[in-house]
Amino acid sequence: MRLRALLLLLALAALAAPLHAGSADGWTAAWTSAQMVPAGDQVVPGEWLDDATLREVVRVGLSGRRLRLRLSNVYGKEPLAIDGVTVAHSADNRTARIAGSVATVRFGGRADTVIPAGAEVWSDPVDLAVAAGGDLTVSLYEPKAPTPPTGHPGSRATTYFVHGNKVAAENLTGAQTAPRWLTIAGVEVFAPKARAIAVFGDSITDGYGVQPDTNLRWTDHLAARLRADRSFGPVAVLNAGIGGNRLLNDGLGPNALARFDRDVLSQPGVTHVIVLEGVNDLGTLTKDAPVTPEPHAALVARAIEALRQIALRARAQGIAAIGGTIMPFGTSRLYHPDAATEADRQAINAWIRARGHFDAVIDFDAAMRDPANPSRLDPKLDSGDGLHPSLEGYRAMAAAVPLRLLR
Repeated sequence: MRLRALLLLLALAALAAPLHAGSADGWTAAWTSAQMVPAGDQVVPGEWLDDATLREVVRVGLSGRRLRLRLSNVYGKEPLAIDGVTVAHSADNRTARIAGSVATVRFGGRADTVIPAGAEVWSDPVDLAVAAGGDLTVSLYEPKAPTPPTGHPGSRATTYFVHGNKVAAENLTGAQTAPRWLTIAGVEVFAPKARAIAVFGDSITDGYGVQPDTNLRWTDHLAARLRADRSFGPVAVLNAGIGGNRLLNDGLGPNALARFDRDVLSQPGVTHVIVLEGVNDLGTLTKDAPVTPEPHAALVARAIEALRQIALRARAQGIAAIGGTIMPFGTSRLYHPDAATEADRQAINAWIRARGHFDAVIDFDAAMRDPANPSRLDPKLDSGDGLHPSLEGYRAMAAAVPLRLLR
């Protein structure tokens, strides 16, 4: 009996234990992007990537005096040589210009590195002060184009491409441009008292419809809310969205279950994850033609199990799992959902809202639906395609997040 009582006390203590800020070694993710293989019109011309300097602009979510980079060749079929990397403050995130001094990035003391196929690498620490909400340029020289490139095509940020090693140049005059991130996967700041909130989702989280270099995704608005509330202390919001992402099947990127460990659990300092996935699973089921009730029931069961697995994996790493309800898309011109699809959405949302499945719930459905027709987005918040929010809709999503859930 005494042993049973002791075990019960230990279990209760574990449940009551607070989430701790920062990782064990003091490094915390300040910016990240979910990696995939660009396809179709997302592909940067191969000639831009041979003997090329890439200058990429990212907005960091934490302040600190030291940083390090995470570079990725996770989908590459061959080793990727990087023969020079620098970081600097951006003079203007709408241009390639840098402000102030340039810091050389090293890897085991060397200015070059080779990333094996399927791998990622961390750089050595770099002494460069950064501020939360500030823009950095990361410049990389790649002698040979990656095969295939690993990156994030939904960057909503401009990358600049020139031939030759120009990583230390103040500007990249005459550069080719494209709204893509390539090779860079993360920026981490040495900030032992900081933490991060990961947002795991699809094109709605990725920021579909947001113009490049404006930083008007709903996660950007959420980050601004958190920075404005001093009671939260230093906290970054990490956008792990991929356009077209699905819980169960690969699409324009790996399925959610396949990428969750890399895009969320491996990010240092994460204390919470917000999960907003499932609309593309629902939409693609009947995109081309109606189906019988059996596939509808199977999809609902499998989607719920995928969400349950995500919550379990997060909790196993001490991360609070917050479920986001799937928003309505009844007037989607892409998916043409019918009454059965809407019933599926309601069934999954009912499971998300039910006590005990997630640690907390953000009811995006309630915040974004049309009061007169709950199966569709509020017209005032709809981008016009029936699926993605407008810029005002993204503001409304951020405003719908109860900040108390993120403490």
